[in-house]
Amino acid sequence: MGNKTRHLRARDKQSTHLRTTAVALLMTGITTPALAELKLQHSDDLWISVGGGIKFEQTSRQSDTDDSNEFNIASMRTYWAGQLNEYLKWSINTEKYEGDSVMMIDAIAQFDVDPAFRLWVGRTLIPTDRPSLNGPYSSLSWNQYRQPLFPAAYDGPAGRLGRSEGAVAFGTLDRVQYTVGIFEGAHGENNDDNNLLYAGRLAYNFLNVESLWGYYTGGTYFGKQGNILTAAVTLQSQKDATGSEQNPGDFLGYAFDIFSETVLDNNGVTTFEAGYKNLDSDYTLVSPPQDGLADCFCLFEGKSYYATAGYLFPQKMGPGQFQPYMRYTKNDPDDADSSDTTEWGVNYVINGNKATVNLHYVTGDANASGYAGGDTDVVSLGLQLQYY
Repeated sequence: MGNKTRHLRARDKQSTHLRTTAVALLMTGITTPALAELKLQHSDDLWISVGGGIKFEQTSRQSDTDDSNEFNIASMRTYWAGQLNEYLKWSINTEKYEGDSVMMIDAIAQFDVDPAFRLWVGRTLIPTDRPSLNGPYSSLSWNQYRQPLFPAAYDGPAGRLGRSEGAVAFGTLDRVQYTVGIFEGAHGENNDDNNLLYAGRLAYNFLNVESLWGYYTGGTYFGKQGNILTAAVTLQSQKDATGSEQNPGDFLGYAFDIFSETVLDNNGVTTFEAGYKNLDSDYTLVSPPQDGLADCFCLFEGKSYYATAGYLFPQKMGPGQFQPYMRYTKNDPDDADSSDTTEWGVNYVINGNKATVNLHYVTGDANASGYAGGDTDVVSLGLQLQYY
């Protein structure tokens, strides 16, 4: 099966040449004003705000088939939000997509009745594992998407960037945080009966209860929330979510993850995150239905593991602090060879996840399809800015 999967290449851009300019940029005295939302406020209960985010990177990669250097806008988003009264809010977010086009990724009516019960309706993020809830702007590592994804994250008939139309109820009950939702999910020709996607996540906070925006999580809080230890389980299920019109198949996936952040006596911060994911798809990229891959929404079947660890130095050097980290990912499909990837990196944290410079090196053959790509090395220098 190994030869059968070598053509499945990583979505991630990968490389190997370390630029002296990367170190120079990290060490320069970059200054950034404190970033805050642009807000038009009529009263405490009636307002509209505008924000945005950008991730820009210079990437060098080397493999048996590719040796290149390029600049790239990895992500560019706008955030629109508003409140009509104490309980009724809304948000609309967009993302740069396929060249210069813009895609609406969120359009949510938010009913924030009580911390124990909130309801979001519209196009929103499906309850999922912690890496996807962290998102690209709140993770500890620069590019965490080297694991097989849940269906909606493949930008196909099941949704885009992990979103779909539906409804999510969530809340906090003492140390327990829950999220449950019903979504359209996969709606291609393989799902003629319009079966819905059911998803849920249950988290328990052993120490401080994580303070979240909605039900989204963070890959690091830079010690701002004190000592945290959270364990969670996620489940997604949909009938006729994979396969083709002639050969529909079902999908079931679950994941466990744990997150820990500790503020030490010297005010340094240690961060650790790890997870296990098990996906069951009737049809995969390696084992499609008889009519082949052409008309199939084929996914991944098997297991995946990851672990990330980092340390935020308490001392400032210039306007920011250094946060070195390491991330390891292993994908183990049922119908092909396993793959893994290791990332070593350092964040220069100027203003939390609002202003960060990242330098990292990645080596391995794991990618977001879950199947092995070619062995590739990457060195990337990135800049992240957000205004919200």
